[in-house]
Amino acid sequence: MPLPPSARAAVVMLAAGEGRRSGHHTNKVLLPLAGRGVFTWSIESARRLPAVTQTVLVIREEDREAVMSMLEREVGPPDVTVVVGGDSRHSSEWQALQALAPAIEAGEVDVVVIHDAARPLAVTTMFASVIEAALEHGGAIPVRDQAHLASLTEDGEQPPDRVVAVQTPQAFRAGPVLEAYRLAEADGFVGTDTASCMERYTDVPVLCVPGDAGNIKITFPEDLFLAERLLAKTDWDLSGRQRHRRESAMSHLRDLFAHGDKP
Repeated sequence: MPLPPSARAAVVMLAAGEGRRSGHHTNKVLLPLAGRGVFTWSIESARRLPAVTQTVLVIREEDREAVMSMLEREVGPPDVTVVVGGDSRHSSEWQALQALAPAIEAGEVDVVVIHDAARPLAVTTMFASVIEAALEHGGAIPVRDQAHLASLTEDGEQPPDRVVAVQTPQAFRAGPVLEAYRLAEADGFVGTDTASCMERYTDVPVLCVPGDAGNIKITFPEDLFLAERLLAKTDWDLSGRQRHRRESAMSHLRDLFAHGDKP
């Protein structure tokens, strides 16, 4: 279903990790990607949707000066709410939800979207997809099948259960996700991601929506190079309109890496 005009979503961008495997001393989400900071790409992508009415960016305190400078230079209005994260992903999510709690309780937010800022190439259509599914079903996560990781049965057949890689953005109805994290805080529970906390404390169904091969996570130094090539293949357009071109480019670049070549 299309996003209803009245839908209101808050997007939480998680940018409080260290990212040591990226080969830089700087937080990886602050590294340059095609002329701008990694984390600003997905903020712009999500905020193309009129439904996105609030944005919360979770950072490390030591990154505040650099983050505020990038926001001023690269991200237009409305303002982004900046909060300091905790010592785990779950804790950082909780900090963001506490910042959103007054708006959620006032009925001003229908859906909360949690996204890893180290995934700068999440397209606008993917944000729309998870918001739509969360409105209809309660929760949504993007996944990609990983059949090559599944062990064959004794008969040489693929097992009946899917093996998938879970991506972000993940979206959930605002009231239930806030309540789930309040219960988790009281119990001292620390989830691996938003979906794990929702599964433990609610009976909200979570729909799997199609992920995107180009929605890569910046983890290693070569990922920045790959991300820039993927952006170039789609003329730096993250609307999702050219997603098929990026899927094709992703397949080609992976083939080159597999053969030890340089794209």
